[in-house]
Amino acid sequence: MIRRFAVFLLLLALGSIFVNLLMGYVPDSELNLTARYYAEHTAQDIGAANIVTAIVITYRGLDTLGEVTVLFLTATIIGMVLSQGQKHRALQRQLPPSGELLTTGSRLLVPLILLLGAYVFLNGHLTPGGGFQGGAIIASAALLLLLTDPLRRFSHRLISVVESVSGLVFVASGVLGILYAGGFLDSRILSTGTFGALFSAGVIPVIYSFVGLKVGAEFTSMLTNLAETEQS
Repeated sequence: MIRRFAVFLLLLALGSIFVNLLMGYVPDSELNLTARYYAEHTAQDIGAANIVTAIVITYRGLDTLGEVTVLFLTATIIGMVLSQGQKHRALQRQLPPSGELLTTGSRLLVPLILLLGAYVFLNGHLTPGGGFQGGAIIASAALLLLLTDPLRRFSHRLISVVESVSGLVFVASGVLGILYAGGFLDSRILSTGTFGALFSAGVIPVIYSFVGLKVGAEFTSMLTNLAETEQS
């Protein structure tokens, strides 16, 4: 009873905080100085039609590097924790085979899902989307394969190689920006090209592609470790 009352008080306090924030919220009538600079100069400076992408990869690229690092550490910790419970276990039960509809459907959908994921991060500088979204879509293909065949095994070594190489390319692109452009993760180490074209925005499409592969590998690693633990 005391615990429920404490939870109720906590929810009431949080609710009052959010109500006060909502009642006191006044939308900006115009862009602030930083946002105005992004809106007015992104196309000219970076060559990216998607302003959000230019901000994520270039203007605040260090934050993005930190985010993918946190995701990598999360996937690593999950793998380490779950592996401790698998060392002395054996498969205790045989799972029933998946239905023919799910099996056939996955064979059709998995290539399309992978293609969609690649499309999303390759066009992240032109349309809504990018590396994180495309990586999550790619990982959903692995999830579908695990749903179809829960005993399926993915190569942890291959996942690790993809993740490591993608992270290395990300950091290397940032360092090249220091050497050949205006600073860390400056996308202009490659030509900005024609505005709105696929091959434009400098090195942003390359970075976003490897971010997508990195995120997809990390999510797949977590799904694989969770599936293997569930079967043990």
